[in-house]
Amino acid sequence: MKTKARVKKDFTMSFFAILLGMLAGSVLMAVTGNNPLEGFIYLFRGGLMNIERIGNTLATATPLIFAGLSVAFAFKTGLFNIGGAGQMLIGGLCATAIGLTFDLPKPLLLTMIVFGSLVGGALWASLPGLLKARFNVHEVVSTIMMNWIAYWTVYYIVPQYFKGPFLETESQRIPESASLKVPWLTELFNGSYINLGIFLAIIFVVISALILERTTLGYELKAVGYNRDAAEAAGINVNRNIVLSMAIAGALAGLGGATFYVGFASNMQIGVLPAQGFDGIAVALLGANSPWGVFGAAVFFGLLHTGKGFMNAMTAIPPEIADTIIATIIYFAATSVLIERNWDRIRKINFGSLVPGKGKNTLEAESGGDE
Repeated sequence: MKTKARVKKDFTMSFFAILLGMLAGSVLMAVTGNNPLEGFIYLFRGGLMNIERIGNTLATATPLIFAGLSVAFAFKTGLFNIGGAGQMLIGGLCATAIGLTFDLPKPLLLTMIVFGSLVGGALWASLPGLLKARFNVHEVVSTIMMNWIAYWTVYYIVPQYFKGPFLETESQRIPESASLKVPWLTELFNGSYINLGIFLAIIFVVISALILERTTLGYELKAVGYNRDAAEAAGINVNRNIVLSMAIAGALAGLGGATFYVGFASNMQIGVLPAQGFDGIAVALLGANSPWGVFGAAVFFGLLHTGKGFMNAMTAIPPEIADTIIATIIYFAATSVLIERNWDRIRKINFGSLVPGKGKNTLEAESGGDE
């Protein structure tokens, strides 16, 4: 378990990553002849100015929360799950297929959709886990390949079995009974895109935190990640835990696919890898691989994505500036380990030895030493 000092340091580095990203955005706005202060005011107003905008921010953040949890969970156990996009596709495909196939009451159908997307994502990620455990195939290579297998699987199945009435490139629209959108929640947020997925996201943030920090399973998974050989020597079944870690990460991404394709959207389109699967890497980095940090980072990114259109509508600042801010934040979050290491090194330098007239003897005298 992380110490309080370690957690504080992680979130301090994330804060500085955000600050540096916004500073870079300010420079870009100024260079393009715009007022940075005005730009940021409209950027944040765009995601928070009223209850509808807040709902849209949370709706945008929901699949990012699941994608970030997926990456963070794998990171915690020493694995790099870069296959979130493919796992989201398979989870979304399972959710869409169940929603279009069965005519059941909404509570029962949504339960099947959530369970189906969870299982679909878990099975899809289990294969790279198995390849890692049995043959030491690096999970980065196998998960990238699984992304494209998922891409072409959806590319074939959707037009073949679930084609919409007008276009070959999209599925039928899911019925109301299969949608995570519910009237009372939509009305509460004045017609925003928010859906039941946000509650699922909060539940699984809590579950992920409990597993990692409060269970024997979480201890074993992290032990395997820290030192595979030591964990094996301690009697932990390393291969089983590698597969299990990838399965849990895939299940989380699969749920993210469900919240996107039957929550945020209303059908599946072929030929597109969901960007949230890759953005989840940035969310996990900024959230310091903590489930609650992931939640906060996802909401922050959701705010930027929702607000950039409003910023562009109210000013001459192009929406690409917001994307650049996000990219810069990701860069600084990714290099936070290097920044932290150099900062600690600088702090350890004996600055007294650099001051003129303070040589070895002077320093020894100040510390109580005798000639």
